[in-house]
Amino acid sequence: MGLVIRPARDDDRETLLAQTLGLNRFEHAITGDRRTDAEGARETLDAVLARIAESQGHALVAEQEGAVIAHLFLTFGHHLPFVAERAHGYVADLYVREPWRGQGIGRALLAEAERLTRARGLKRLLIGVVAGNDRAEEAYRRFGFAPYTRELIKRL
Repeated sequence: MGLVIRPARDDDRETLLAQTLGLNRFEHAITGDRRTDAEGARETLDAVLARIAESQGHALVAEQEGAVIAHLFLTFGHHLPFVAERAHGYVADLYVREPWRGQGIGRALLAEAERLTRARGLKRLLIGVVAGNDRAEEAYRRFGFAPYTRELIKRL
């Protein structure tokens, strides 16, 4: 059985929690500021699922041979009024489990996010990447993303 991309279901929650914890830990190794405990993963997942529901977005999973191996969370929003084309899709999370990275699963999830964004009549899809996650940034660039804004941080 090949790769299946489908909406997340209630029975995917434990896997999504594990993957959210994996993402938090992966990003913590880069930023040093992510919560790496199970409660942090639960709060993170609950917050992003609430944003998905509020924006009528999508929680997608990639499944191979009956096992969920990746997810993508897509929200919809609006830029502030100074941006002419305000409405956009936003990839809030994209995570592929380690053994399946580099096999096109992230690209397949991004293609579905793009399709869903276009289906809403929107012409912009944004994604964030933690500075220092060069592999992900390069993958996003290959998919057609280009720099748009930069956030800088100063630790006090």
